[in-house]
Amino acid sequence: MSEKEESDQNKHSKVEKPSGEGEKVSPPKPKRPRTIRTRQSNKPKSSETNSLSKEKTKGAAFEIEPSTSFIRGLKGKRPIVGLTAYDTILGAAVSSSNVDFILVGDSLGTTLLGYDTTIPVTMEDMLRHTAAVRRANPQCLLVADLPFGEASLSFDRLLESARKLMQLGGADAVKIEGGRDVADDIEKLVATGIPVLGHIGLLPQTVKAIGGYRKFGETKEEAESIYTDAITLEEAGCFAIIAEMVDETVAAELTRQILPPLIGIGCGDGCDGQILVTTDLLGWSHGPVPKFVKSYANLNKVVADALGKYVRDVRLGNFKK
Repeated sequence: MSEKEESDQNKHSKVEKPSGEGEKVSPPKPKRPRTIRTRQSNKPKSSETNSLSKEKTKGAAFEIEPSTSFIRGLKGKRPIVGLTAYDTILGAAVSSSNVDFILVGDSLGTTLLGYDTTIPVTMEDMLRHTAAVRRANPQCLLVADLPFGEASLSFDRLLESARKLMQLGGADAVKIEGGRDVADDIEKLVATGIPVLGHIGLLPQTVKAIGGYRKFGETKEEAESIYTDAITLEEAGCFAIIAEMVDETVAAELTRQILPPLIGIGCGDGCDGQILVTTDLLGWSHGPVPKFVKSYANLNKVVADALGKYVRDVRLGNFKK
């Protein structure tokens, strides 16, 4: 290796060291030389900013295409927006909001089915609810979660589960939790024609193992681990990656470092886009919601008030329309 090549390699391998154990750290840089590729800023260009501003002024909807290539191509052009849906009614409402993609998440376990975690959600649950959202005929990309354990079994089982979500459930792509531990299988899935949305940081399906929900990437070791997971999923062929509850500085740096869009949930506003559980932001939930959720409505109160009015009308003889 020439001195110039060795110098170039060293530029890619340096990582700033933290001043003390457990302190927040500067996000790690690549540990190994990689092919130099042009990376886009996640901020719109000036001409695009003017165009987006005009659309906002007119109240016009952004163009949406139900494809993974469309989602991937949004990096550096405008923020990507994702929401969850679990049935036909919510699916239709979310689609009409002009969202870029809908995720039928295994969060249906904690939002609709009354579970404390997503672990009890089964393939049958995911198939039923994915098919229900598909019947709403959403005009955007539809992604379905692979539930607990499906990515940890044999590749044949994983392929069969992903196939069912697409063929029987009507999903356009699947989401899989995990990083380098599942990257090889994700690469094989992509090679068979199954698009995959990655998921790093907090992995809700591992909540029993990690002892609860918390922020990730606040130490040097975790930041490096998250970076490695993101790069590995990029190389496996994920069209985009969700980062959940990752330190804001680390998430913003990862957004600049990787080629696929990084879509955040509880990671600050430095990512390529955002996704939230729809029922959380609508205030339509049973129990507390994460602290990072911005509330846009209080449907718990709206629905309770409406139902209470109906009950009173019937009991008081005021039910006639």
